[in-house]
Order: sequence, then C-alpha cells, then structure tokens
Amino acid sequence: MVMDPGLVPVLMLVAVTVTLFLLGAAGVQRLKPWPVAVRGGVAALFVTTGLAHFIGMREELVAMVPPALPAPGLLVTVTGVLELAGAAGVLWSRTAPWAAGGLTLLLLAMFPANVYKALHGPVDSVMDELVPRSLMQVVFLAATGSLVAYYARTPNRPFAQRRP
Repeated sequence: MVMDPGLVPVLMLVAVTVTLFLLGAAGVQRLKPWPVAVRGGVAALFVTTGLAHFIGMREELVAMVPPALPAPGLLVTVTGVLELAGAAGVLWSRTAPWAAGGLTLLLLAMFPANVYKALHGPVDSVMDELVPRSLMQVVFLAATGSLVAYYARTPNRPFAQRRP
C-alpha cells in the first residue's frame, strides 16, 4: 500500500500534535497546555510543506500557480520561505500569535492555487482533487486559527508574558 504524498502534511500535523498532547497529559509540564501541542503540530506541518517548495515537489507547485500570477517560480520560493519562517515563529511563544496569524493568511492566499490545480490538473473529476484539497485546507486553517483565537482571547495579558 502506497501512501498519497498529499497526506503527509496532514499526518505530520496530527501525529506531532497528538504526540505532544499525550506527553503533556503524561506529565511533561512544558507540554501541558494544548496550544503547545498545536504549535508543534503546525510547525511540523509547515516545515514539511515549506521544504516541498524546494525539494521533491517544486515543479508540481510551480505548475499549480495560476497563469494570471507573475513569476511562478519566485512565488513558490517566497511562499516556501514564508512557510518555514512561520514554522519557526509559531514555536516561540512571543511570536506564536503573529506567526499563526501570518500562516492563516498565507493558507487563504494560496488556496486559489489548489482550486486552479483541481480545475486544470490531470484528474478524472474535479471533485477527486478539489474536495480532498479543500478538506486539508480546512484542517490546516483550524489548527492555525485555533492558535490565533487562543492568543486573541487574552488581550489583557502583555504580549511578552504570553505562555504557553
């Protein structure tokens, strides 16, 4: 049985989040708050997808850029760098809210490329491509959005003191 490479980012998000959450539940103090587990999962997700912009899937990602946008190679490079920067930023509590917000906006900005691929890619049915890609985006947005919501709920706490 061969795993669909498109599932790797989802599996990274889920596996790392669940592992960190269970370690927190088992008594690892630093991992007890749920946002720490989600931050680790989001970081793993975006390291996986960010590296794909440079290694292994670059040509496929360049081909996904809608033709109305200029310099597809440059756009793929920039989004890859932003994903890797966001992955690093979400791990540090001081930058986590901003990184999660930036990654959320990045996911929304890149979604048209997924729609373009579904409409113009080599698939039997648009639904075979668009539905799974859309569902993955919803999962990714739920993860980054949950972090944004968590940090937004505590507006009275100074940014520098935010933990987890």
